[in-house]
Amino acid sequence: MDLSAWPILLFVVVTAGFAISILVAGRLFGPSRKGKVKEMPYEAGMDPIHDSRRRFDFRFHLLAIEFLVLDVELLFLYPWAVASHHEMGIDAAISAGLVESRSLVFGGVVLFFTILILGFIYTWRKGVFQWR
Repeated sequence: MDLSAWPILLFVVVTAGFAISILVAGRLFGPSRKGKVKEMPYEAGMDPIHDSRRRFDFRFHLLAIEFLVLDVELLFLYPWAVASHHEMGIDAAISAGLVESRSLVFGGVVLFFTILILGFIYTWRKGVFQWR
């Protein structure tokens, strides 16, 4: 075995040993009282007192999806912002023939923002942000 692989192997062994030792310590020294309340089904912070087929308000999931859309938006905008701030970012892509002009890149970002804002207005009009 090559000597350069020893630190990685040592890291994996120490990490696995630490994880296993934490699990074993929790099992040995942790409280283990059984009871009716602990064995009762529990979901999303609410006691299961209703029928499982009752209607569920879906607005929370729509709000979570809206948050994910805004999060993904930042993932797309960050490289563009870095490339447009850096001297060689967009200009290097133009000189390599990947992009025709800076205005084409700017137009793409404007189109991206327009679609994002239209989606935000749509969800706002649907009442996703109104918590009842």
